[in-house]
Amino acid sequence: MTEQIRVGLVDDQQLVRAGLAMVIDAQDDMRVAWQADTGAEAVRLARSPTDVILMDVRMPGMDGIEATSQILAAPVDGPRVVMLTTYDLDEYLLSAIRAGASGFLLKNAPPSDLLAAIRTVHTGDAVVAPSATRRLLSHVATGTTGLPAGEDPRIASLTEREREILELIACGLSNAELSARLFLSETTIKTHVRHILTKLGVRDRVQAVVVAYETGVAQAGG
Repeated sequence: MTEQIRVGLVDDQQLVRAGLAMVIDAQDDMRVAWQADTGAEAVRLARSPTDVILMDVRMPGMDGIEATSQILAAPVDGPRVVMLTTYDLDEYLLSAIRAGASGFLLKNAPPSDLLAAIRTVHTGDAVVAPSATRRLLSHVATGTTGLPAGEDPRIASLTEREREILELIACGLSNAELSARLFLSETTIKTHVRHILTKLGVRDRVQAVVVAYETGVAQAGG
């Protein structure tokens, strides 16, 4: 049996946590490692072995954004964080992604989407594809750097192929879709994506999408 994914649940509503725990503990490849009802408690519990944290955005006291920032201030090999929100366009989420979160889901997402998100971020990828993510980013991440894309040193460091791939990532394409679109192997795509993340100085694909919108590589509503 493969090692189970250790999941932390953070939500101030006990019923929400109970529902999430029921779905997760029913899986052979994952288990709930701990539960917290405040951001401060999550920061403390995240010091224990944890792979993925499902983090509510809005909580009394320390909210999910600050908790995420503190948890991910630790070494890069720490847990991955997926934000949970009730709202489709929650402007707090861009701050959470900048703090290092690997994506977000709506609380009413089907259980299959929740489980897929946990498995996706555990492998080192990020939850970017849902249209809600693209709408959020196009809603709030519009040219905040003040530099044209061609003058931003991060974008200028990309090759033509890498910039093309970044644009497609910002449109929500997965590695498999990039492979089919560009007629490249998935291994080659993964190599390009790794180079892009390194050159942009970001943790994962979600943050790469933020940079794409901030620098104008991707356009709002595009």
